[in-house]
Amino acid sequence: MNKYLIKRLFMYLVGLFIMTIGIAVSVKSDLGVSPISSIPYTMTCIWGIEMGKATIILHCCLVALQILLLRKQFKPKNLLQIVIGIIFGYFTTFCNWTMTFLPNPSNMAIRLIMMFISAALIAFGIFLYMPPDIMPLAGEGTIKAISDVSGTEFSKVKIAFDVSMVSISLIACLFFIHSFGSVGIGTIAAAVLVGTILGYITKWFGKIRDRWLISDCKNDRNAKRGERYVF
Repeated sequence: MNKYLIKRLFMYLVGLFIMTIGIAVSVKSDLGVSPISSIPYTMTCIWGIEMGKATIILHCCLVALQILLLRKQFKPKNLLQIVIGIIFGYFTTFCNWTMTFLPNPSNMAIRLIMMFISAALIAFGIFLYMPPDIMPLAGEGTIKAISDVSGTEFSKVKIAFDVSMVSISLIACLFFIHSFGSVGIGTIAAAVLVGTILGYITKWFGKIRDRWLISDCKNDRNAKRGERYVF
């Protein structure tokens, strides 16, 4: 395993972990979680399933949906999304556990600050997680599958997918626990802020990240120009 692949794996896992810190902060703020996290948190609110385990269940269901949509076009390597989902789920469990040591915020100003911090952490996690191009999370894999099958642009499918996740969460919470549950102002804020913050982070630090990531690739005699590793 050469240094370039090690760097990619390191950046990928750090990105996933930072994303789960952001999710844990959003849960602690109690203002609503990001769209993709709304379903697992809804399962926690309604059935008491620990959020990390709920995240793993969601990833398994989304991979199954990809298989149904793509059928013979589904690539076996994409089953690794389940492995990534398990890692992501355990990261979520750990980060939520660390948040239990902090007092529950009662001041709205503090909760709003936590909401912004959450969005910034999720954006920074995506900033690190995407470039290594190892394996997408099941949510993104499902969006791509729907896009491929329907012929609809990825960005449009993502919007519809996020709206669907939030709608399902909201309806389930209203029906079972008679409250908004996982959906709140933080959910809407995440949908707007994460992409905006990610744009600024990429603009300011993208070149530094890319230089660090590919520096060993240029020096590695075994790394062909433009080659992408398959994990």
